[in-house]
Amino acid sequence: MSHPPAQFRVGPPRTWLVTGGAGFIGSHLVERLLSLGQEVRVLDNLATGHKANLDEASAVAPERFEFLEGDIRDRAACRAACQGVDVVLHQAALGSVPRSIHDPATSHDVNVTGFLNVLDAARDSGVKRVVYASSSAVYGDHPGLPKVEDATGRPLSPYASTKAADELYAHAYANAYGLETVGLRYFNVFGPRQDPNGAYAAVIPLWFASLFGGAPARLNGDGETSRDFSYVANVVQGNLLAATVTDPAALRTVYNVAAGGRSTLLELFGMMREEAARLHPAAASVELTRGPARAGDIRHSHADIGRARRLLGFSPTHTIQQGLAETVAWYFEKLAAASADGAPRRVAVL
Repeated sequence: MSHPPAQFRVGPPRTWLVTGGAGFIGSHLVERLLSLGQEVRVLDNLATGHKANLDEASAVAPERFEFLEGDIRDRAACRAACQGVDVVLHQAALGSVPRSIHDPATSHDVNVTGFLNVLDAARDSGVKRVVYASSSAVYGDHPGLPKVEDATGRPLSPYASTKAADELYAHAYANAYGLETVGLRYFNVFGPRQDPNGAYAAVIPLWFASLFGGAPARLNGDGETSRDFSYVANVVQGNLLAATVTDPAALRTVYNVAAGGRSTLLELFGMMREEAARLHPAAASVELTRGPARAGDIRHSHADIGRARRLLGFSPTHTIQQGLAETVAWYFEKLAAASADGAPRRVAVL
């Protein structure tokens, strides 16, 4: 994966806890931290993450890596994971708007109660800073574009409500206990290791699975819904900057972390099909099938990243096109294996 600018440093070696580190984003954070000479501990219950992600990520420096299998809903597990830790990068969550609509109670238990457990454990263990993953879903029904951090609407899903609650709790812990907190509102992150399997898989891995498997790609809605799709390297950069910034004005707040652009789903599919066809020409013939729009989805999403630029020094390294160009080879390797006639077949990803 690509890295933050060459001059970027995280300082002397410290101990970092990455909750949800076996997941897509978390494993990229683990890999990057290890490459920078840091000590890294992961807490993950493997409900949505995969040990294969960590096998790949921790290969950079296995002697500086520790894995704890545990659930953030378990207060004792959180306390054990935070012992001796300097910085927490909190990625553990149950994502997906549809999942939260189907089962709001579990989304709340993991995303809110679990986060509260992490904050408590961090406070009690003397952790200096907690950087946590929020979401563009908190903008809810606010119509403004681009999305500016101080202008949010009413949540459109239980998932959005959980992330809004996390922001409130983080601010309260910063004020009440002096715990340094920074929230990052992710906008539709994609990249290698994002799982295409399961009922709640994101659109980009699902579509790559279709493009390399030959099946029609499902489109929910009219295709004019737009998103600020951001390559995972941009998100890694945002986390490391938030974890190391020294300006007090940059703390106790939230930031949009994205590429700062906007593409419709139809535009996205066109870009993906073009990239896939470079490796597998048959992908050019894969078409979209239409389904109803999903409940709880925001219609348009486009991040204003000005605050992150000013206070964190954030500078995205990848546009959506550059990110897709780096992502496509990973999916081709994982999703397509040569058969006797040379056509790709679906294989297990993780």
